[in-house]
Amino acid sequence: MALRVGVIGGGQLARMMVPAALELGIDIRVLAEGPGMSAALAATAEGDYHDLDTVLAFARDVDVVTFDHEHVPQDVLRALVDAGVAVRPGPEALAVAQDKITMRERLSALGVPVPDWAAVRDAAALQAFLDDHGGRAVVKTARGGYDGKGVRVVTDPADVVDWFAAVDEAAGDQALLVEELVPFRRELAQSVARRPSGEVVAWPLVETVQRDGVCAEVFAPAPDSAGRLADAAEDLAVRVAEALGVTGVLAVELFETDDERILVNELAMRPHNTGHWTIDGATTSQFEQHLRAVLDLPLGSTGVHAPAAVMVNVLGGPADGDLAARYPAALAAFPEAKYHFYGKAPRPGRKIGHVTVTGDDLDDVTYRARSAAAHFDD
Repeated sequence: MALRVGVIGGGQLARMMVPAALELGIDIRVLAEGPGMSAALAATAEGDYHDLDTVLAFARDVDVVTFDHEHVPQDVLRALVDAGVAVRPGPEALAVAQDKITMRERLSALGVPVPDWAAVRDAAALQAFLDDHGGRAVVKTARGGYDGKGVRVVTDPADVVDWFAAVDEAAGDQALLVEELVPFRRELAQSVARRPSGEVVAWPLVETVQRDGVCAEVFAPAPDSAGRLADAAEDLAVRVAEALGVTGVLAVELFETDDERILVNELAMRPHNTGHWTIDGATTSQFEQHLRAVLDLPLGSTGVHAPAAVMVNVLGGPADGDLAARYPAALAAFPEAKYHFYGKAPRPGRKIGHVTVTGDDLDDVTYRARSAAAHFDD
């Protein structure tokens, strides 16, 4: 009988697990939020992942449950565990990814380098932090933010008065996260995978470029990162994965500071946009590795196919017409590029796909990846 993996969430990450599952002969099942999701081709159920009965019914026929996102409520996760379901990553690990204040507390307790931060519940506390940090800081909502949402650079508590109002109205002990505005040289990301029996592997450190808070480009491996920097990033990510008990892929987003330190910005306990290059650039993609890890199978090689891989996200897409109309010109002009689209309708700022090119020369690979992706932008 085939191994059965259930994925909660029907987005593009679940969609990209499907080819890897097919190659390994894994029976992959998806609980999608509704019709028309990116992973609709593998959706075996539709429903609300907040509803315990829905999730329990979905989990009844799989060997392990994993996730397309980190938003499944803790009470649902713990009920799954109590029902004997293998949940990977587990509730304790996911609690750290679900709440940015919890993330900062746990990382700080582990001695992991992070930006200076505080949990603030009112304007006076935020003003005090601003006064101590040069009058500018980054404020984040503790839950739910992604791709630049729930993040603001502020100089005055009035800049987040609407967020404080929401905190005041919320039940329970909630706050906003405020962090120092880190003077960084560039952003990096380190992905690792860990399985329950303890094996951990790491891909090369990558450099990421953000536009309007959204990942736009990834360079693998990160230029000028061999040696101390790459070793330090890998050691840090492995330490976090082991200390938090992460099972599956862990992506650690990092700042490389102007004074040559690395600080942890965010964690994601699932395949991540910064690892999409591994589909075409590494021996084992992050999606295959995630499936191996959650099933506690031996992990695959993270070696690379070429000295350079560049991934460029297609953000927004064409304003007129559909994507398919752009295929002939793009595929003819750059036949060496690998194109991945997510079954999403074009919309300004939306990640609808990505393009990856590999090769020997970073400048040439970058030019070709950007040019191939540009065929789908207006």
